[in-house]
Amino acid sequence: MIKTDSPPAARSSLVFVFLVVLIDMLGFGIIMPVLPELITEITGDSLSAAAVDAGWLAFAYAAMQFVFGPVVGNLSDRFGRRPVLLGALGGYAIAYILMGFAGSLLWLFVARIVAGIMGASFSTAYAYIADISPPERRSQNFGLIGAAFGLGFIFGPALGGLLGEYGTRLPFFAAGGLAATNLIFGFFMLRESLPAEKRRPFEIRRANALVALQGLSGQNRVVIWYAAALTVWMIGHVVYPIIFAFYAIENFGWSALMIGLALACVGIGAALVQGLLIRLLIPKIGERNAVIIGALAMAVSSVAYLVARPDQGWLIFVAILIGAFQGLFQPSINGLMSKAVSDETQGELQGAVASLQSVASVIGPPMFTAVFAAFTVAGTMHYLPGAPFGLAGLIALVALAIFLRGYALHCTSGEVQPPPDAHPVTD
Repeated sequence: MIKTDSPPAARSSLVFVFLVVLIDMLGFGIIMPVLPELITEITGDSLSAAAVDAGWLAFAYAAMQFVFGPVVGNLSDRFGRRPVLLGALGGYAIAYILMGFAGSLLWLFVARIVAGIMGASFSTAYAYIADISPPERRSQNFGLIGAAFGLGFIFGPALGGLLGEYGTRLPFFAAGGLAATNLIFGFFMLRESLPAEKRRPFEIRRANALVALQGLSGQNRVVIWYAAALTVWMIGHVVYPIIFAFYAIENFGWSALMIGLALACVGIGAALVQGLLIRLLIPKIGERNAVIIGALAMAVSSVAYLVARPDQGWLIFVAILIGAFQGLFQPSINGLMSKAVSDETQGELQGAVASLQSVASVIGPPMFTAVFAAFTVAGTMHYLPGAPFGLAGLIALVALAIFLRGYALHCTSGEVQPPPDAHPVTD
């Protein structure tokens, strides 16, 4: 059993969870550059129509995560983090293999549903880190999850773009193989982080996002505001995985390899910001300012996507550089939320947050792909491939406004300890 007062054990456990998430994200990143081509190959649809199909595929995945995310979080509070993480990895392996063999759009939906049911592992990864991290270091250690996302996006899309040159389906089989490898790795290397005395009985009535969030809000008021800000943020943030490849093909005519390389640059930026810069910045500027910088970075970078012309592909790399700082947003809010609840309900918190983020992923993909289709379909009077990114920038500013309201409550609430960087605020 891991003891949080043992730094070597805690450090090695962080490395294990980091690698679990990294290999998961490698699999996810591999398929991104070739998904548009696979859908058009299977359906014969235009790129605009294929984007809409991709939006509904993402909807199916997110809907399953919304239902099963809190179940997974509560199961991890009852049985521990390790068995839940391993089961989720097995589900991912099955889902990718199904996508590789899919001969119709129906089978793609089946695969995404399987992934959504079995793949709600990130909430458990966050809870695992909360288990082994002291409160003052949780935001920085949550940043490791973001760094794993970033590194997954460095190597995953680049590898997917390269493999896509040899066949549209090859990246999906590679992703399935990585997930299976990750399962084997976790079985032998991942240790349990939740002591038996801190586990609680599984209660089905608590295993949904709304009930879990109501319970958390009974402890204090600020969690609802932070969770709402994160949910709105994620509505805007899902524009990148769902639209980027379609946008790059439509606006610049990029190949799968070029898309993969661009997404690899996104990953480099995320890894540097969330794996390194966040650890230097948060102790100096605090979580509040880190969230503000993250939201503004997303809003500013979205303008470049909006205005870039077909001969200005270089502008996207400027947007990627600025947009990297949006990686400060999510781990900082997660850190603030984790400080506002008890140790015994960290899994419940992360499960509820995962489900609310799934709500964002239910709303975002159909919305953004519909906007993309409306502004790129043949004969449209307002051709603007970057329109979804412009909308995402506005959504980021709304999320910032909600967060600032919650932070003001955090600073004045007598129910929870104010964050270390808080200043007196009039409610």
